[in-house]
Amino acid sequence: MDDRTQAWFARRTSHWHDWQLDQLVGAKQRLGVTISVVIPARNEQRTISGVVGSIAAALVARVPLVDELIVMDSDSTDATAEAATKAGAVVYRTAEVLPSAGSVPGKGEALWKSLLVSKGDLVVFVDADLTRWGPHFVSGLLGPLLTDDHVQLVKGFYSRVWAESDGSTSSEGGRVTELVARPLISLWWPELAGVVQPLAGEWAARRSLMESLSIPVGYGVELATLMDTVAAHGLDAVAQVDLGSRGHRHQANHDLALMSAELLLVAERRRAAAPASLGQPAGPAGEPALLRQFVRDERGEVHPVTRPVPVAERPPVALVRSR
Repeated sequence: MDDRTQAWFARRTSHWHDWQLDQLVGAKQRLGVTISVVIPARNEQRTISGVVGSIAAALVARVPLVDELIVMDSDSTDATAEAATKAGAVVYRTAEVLPSAGSVPGKGEALWKSLLVSKGDLVVFVDADLTRWGPHFVSGLLGPLLTDDHVQLVKGFYSRVWAESDGSTSSEGGRVTELVARPLISLWWPELAGVVQPLAGEWAARRSLMESLSIPVGYGVELATLMDTVAAHGLDAVAQVDLGSRGHRHQANHDLALMSAELLLVAERRRAAAPASLGQPAGPAGEPALLRQFVRDERGEVHPVTRPVPVAERPPVALVRSR
């Protein structure tokens, strides 16, 4: 990291232990703000109750920090919605939010539509498949937003617990982070090199920021939000918090490859829009993009599989509201 990035890291990095609940509740009351927690979920009936129930018990019932606890159900075919409701969340099905805009599968779609049904001035996003974590993920992420009005976006980072191996931990991000996001950032956005886990699914932002941004409908939402926030507000508008350790379900390599392709498209669009000339722009935002992969069937024969890469982006919510 260069001197500027190192200075940002020292100034804008904290630990969840730094943010005590009574301090945060006091700051929330003084500022007169409201807080929403949004959990995007698709077929997560196994873990959703634990995630929702822990937040509801610790930060809604026991301590009045969270005002709204929402699960965005992305076309689940299991009992995710029922389990989330029973655990204490308000559940919205993404296909039923602003149906005139249609519905697109994807995490970013769920987050974009959550902005149309949630009300909090500050919004915390938490993944639904967590198996080792705690409500301090939410309170830790809120710390910088409640104590520094210049901060617009807060990213979490953590040691990752490899549930399918020996239980060892690593400070690295996931495979897509290490093999795609970090190289992209290092080469094209070195000022962001101090962000430990740019693709972390646990992050928080001001509603005013989120409603001003274009939102990729797929897994590119985290990278796009980070890049666009820095482009619009500068590096000091971003902070990060060490949340300890995190365990979750790992995805198959074929799914990670699709995520990687999404990230490449998101990055290329933003690289093309950068002031400096950094290469040829990607195609138009609505132009189809395809990822070619190969699978082996039960007889051992290899077959090509072509999968579309989500490229659509939803417009800023502020524009939708003004129509």
